[in-house]
Amino acid sequence: MKKEIVEEEPVQDKTEKKIEKKVRELEAVLNVYTSFNNTIAHVTDMSGRTIAKVTGGMVTKHGRLKANPTIAIFIAKRIAETLAESGIKSLYVRIRSKTSSSALGPGAHAIVKSLTREGIKILNILDTTRFPRGGPKKKGGRRGRRP
Repeated sequence: MKKEIVEEEPVQDKTEKKIEKKVRELEAVLNVYTSFNNTIAHVTDMSGRTIAKVTGGMVTKHGRLKANPTIAIFIAKRIAETLAESGIKSLYVRIRSKTSSSALGPGAHAIVKSLTREGIKILNILDTTRFPRGGPKKKGGRRGRRP
């Protein structure tokens, strides 16, 4: 006794409408650390997983040029290539400099500027530089440090 299973294919109407899906642009966070000695750019997704990490030393062989704005442009180009492969088109930027430093390093503005030139949309720029709030007792005793 053999039973034959016959599957019927559903008949498609010619008047069927195409449903357009809105493709949601992927977003990521770009953490930029700039000092006067180096520039570090670290791209993570919204949950914190690393997508790309590029430093000044990965781009140049000269130690004195790692914090240079020109090198920061090359860092941004490498990041833009990685973001294009993963389909990310918009970034939240968090810039950090040395603790209690009043000025950002020379590469911070160059990275943001060249990423916008590459076609990446910058949603927000945030300065996350840390600053001391008192801290431990300073060395030198009650009368202070004397020459």
